[in-house]
Amino acid sequence: MGIRVAVGEDNLLVREGLVELLGHEPAVDLVAAVASLPELVRAIDEHSPHVVLTDIRMPPENTDEGIRLATMLRETHPEIGVVVLSQHADPAYALALLDGGSDGRAYLLKDRLSNRAELLAAIRAVAARGSMIDPKIVETLVASRTRSARSPLNELTTREREVLHEIAQGKSNAAIGESLFLTKRAIEKHINSIFMKLGLQDSEDVSKRVKATLIMLAEEGGEPPAARLESR
Repeated sequence: MGIRVAVGEDNLLVREGLVELLGHEPAVDLVAAVASLPELVRAIDEHSPHVVLTDIRMPPENTDEGIRLATMLRETHPEIGVVVLSQHADPAYALALLDGGSDGRAYLLKDRLSNRAELLAAIRAVAARGSMIDPKIVETLVASRTRSARSPLNELTTREREVLHEIAQGKSNAAIGESLFLTKRAIEKHINSIFMKLGLQDSEDVSKRVKATLIMLAEEGGEPPAARLESR
């Protein structure tokens, strides 16, 4: 039995592409593919998927339905993982998605959909209560904060910046070590230094630290979009 996935995507070509991609994947059981938020909510109630793969913008309003759905599910179905797909690298949406924590949440740009491995990795990650943030989002956040002369990121070493990129993608210490070819002890040392420099050393929860890191990196000005779904 594969991971049960429900898809919400109003673009017909993208939706059919996802159906084709996931429909032939043995690890995935595609239970629904719909074009609007109301349809997706009904599909969730009917099929109880392990993971919801959703566009940010869908009918009826085409604003931030995917983000609001993710927030609602945090309260009503906390066991369901959510992978949000976006056309643009907008850090505000990523921050809104992680407002209740990073566990079981992923944010991918749609140009990643051509890479089956990355999409499946995101689905598996959120199904296992992990997280994944598109590297382009992290790069945008880091570049924005680095431009600020008073940014605490200017205190980080080159290696610490590399580790921070990995942290912000929701990777475990072991995964970061494998990616950067460093020992677990070295990774722990770098992480402690990073959070001390960013003023986050008192946080103990990993998901909160990831969220706090992203908040520290977010562009100044502009509020994240509203992230609450009205009761239906």
